[in-house]
Amino acid sequence: MKMKTFFSAALCLGAAIGFSGQQEVVLTIREGMPAIPFALPEFAVRSAVPETREAAREIHQVLNDNLRYSRIFQLLPRSYYAYIRPLNPDKIDFKEWESIQAALLLAGEVSEGEDGTFVFDAKLYDVRSERFIIGKRYQADKSQLRLAAHRMADEIMKVYGEKPIFTTKISFISNRDGNEEIYIMDYDGSNQTRITFNLSQDYMPAWSPDQRVIAHTTYRRNNADLNLLYLYEGKSVPISTRGTNYAAAFSPDGKRIAFCSTMDGNAEIYIADASGANIRRLTFNSAVDTAPSWSPTGREIAFTSDRAGVGSPQIYIMDAEGANVRRVSFGGNYHDSPAWSPAGDRLAYVSRVDRVFDIYILNLRTNQIMKITESNAINESPSWSPDGRHLVFSSNLSGTIQIYSIDYDGANLRRLTSAGTNKLPNWTN
Repeated sequence: MKMKTFFSAALCLGAAIGFSGQQEVVLTIREGMPAIPFALPEFAVRSAVPETREAAREIHQVLNDNLRYSRIFQLLPRSYYAYIRPLNPDKIDFKEWESIQAALLLAGEVSEGEDGTFVFDAKLYDVRSERFIIGKRYQADKSQLRLAAHRMADEIMKVYGEKPIFTTKISFISNRDGNEEIYIMDYDGSNQTRITFNLSQDYMPAWSPDQRVIAHTTYRRNNADLNLLYLYEGKSVPISTRGTNYAAAFSPDGKRIAFCSTMDGNAEIYIADASGANIRRLTFNSAVDTAPSWSPTGREIAFTSDRAGVGSPQIYIMDAEGANVRRVSFGGNYHDSPAWSPAGDRLAYVSRVDRVFDIYILNLRTNQIMKITESNAINESPSWSPDGRHLVFSSNLSGTIQIYSIDYDGANLRRLTSAGTNKLPNWTN
């Protein structure tokens, strides 16, 4: 019941209101292109009430952090703003903003709304053309200010043809309250919230594409069963209870689930309808086949198998019907946990070398391999952000197992959790 309440509240943020004259503009930023210089001056505050000023500071800081994380935009140093006059939202001197190298300018205003809420108006401009690009208005209470900033950041990402990531969620397993339960958090580690409450262990959460269902393994019936957790309805439904069932993954269209099971005696990969009906077996051999990950087209599945030698797992790809199996990992004796990138051109996976587990990325077009973690630690369970620019993974880098995020090129390592041990992250897509 707590779970249902949480999601209902999260959706009550005042709907964004587009300003008249808004143009539908979508640009595309490709990897390798230089970041866009972005000016984000302090927001105007239409109130003398201290709480309104504090709300403006919070929204500004969250939006600042979002844009800095994006790798699409480069925020201008705040010291640059001292060289020009303060922003007047009613009469913007674009030449001044261009003089400090701003390509984009976001003018924000925060005022008091009804019933203790705040109103956040944001307008995005192209500085050089002096063109209004997009405007949004959000009304939110204090608990929803971060969400308002995330939503505005998502709108800016969409203008540039990017998948929005700032309102996405990461599910994970934590024992911080004494038992291993499923939690969710924002992309940046904020709002960590427990969503399962039982005395059994829960493992390997996997989001459905519409973010309404989490498939996971649970021991509630003293067996490793595969369950579907319906977040908005607050119900839990078992879908595979014979043998040991784990490593679920929804297909990109949300119509199928791939998972590993020993229901026929050996660890094999199966698929089922999203409801759990019509379970079909995909792999047939004496090896251990596990860790399925769908391609973004839904036509192929990457997985781990030790069919080339017991104790030497490798990464393979097969068609979604189980045919045309081919090995894609070479040059080592332990590769596991493939995660297919949203663009379909890369696979993240775990490789063990000299008892150290690191995250690698295989470019499927060039066969080039990049190591993105570099530490004497155990780094596991990679999961991509929806835009393919970041990953989350678990690591004992700090001594205990925690969840970190990192950019696709190994930059910007961030620790997201700290209480208890935290593992098996899965990012919504």
